[in-house]
Amino acid sequence: MVDKNIKVTVNGSLYAFTVPANKTLLSLIRDDIGLRGTKEGCGVGECGACTVLMNGKTVNACMVAAIRADGADILTVEGLIGKNGQLDPLQQAFIDEGAVQCGFCTPGMLMAAKGLLLENPHPTEEEICKGLEGNLCRCTGYTPIIRAVHKAAQKCQ
Repeated sequence: MVDKNIKVTVNGSLYAFTVPANKTLLSLIRDDIGLRGTKEGCGVGECGACTVLMNGKTVNACMVAAIRADGADILTVEGLIGKNGQLDPLQQAFIDEGAVQCGFCTPGMLMAAKGLLLENPHPTEEEICKGLEGNLCRCTGYTPIIRAVHKAAQKCQ
């Protein structure tokens, strides 16, 4: 395995790294950049806790080799906060609707919802459920999360 030089933009900041072929995007984000919001749950792409946006599309960062992110634009949960510290409408809706309980799944849920709303700004409940597929929550029962995504979509109209 040969190390590779990559450049990646994360939350608007450009980074350059030399990474081994077996390093994941999740490890790059958490360990090398120091952004701890993206969580490692299962490590095999089943739980959604590590969901980020890569070039505007949702990906499980635990399943993406860091070298595949070369030249990519990555958005993590930390990147949702506005320049003046204001919450993204999704973050506020999650608070308002009680969609945050233990909080472990929250970053992945927020990023999956952000990806959905970028593709479909006015989703139906069924489309919200489909957009959140693969993101597991053990606390909320999903209803508050679905309400939060619907509420955020209404605010963005």
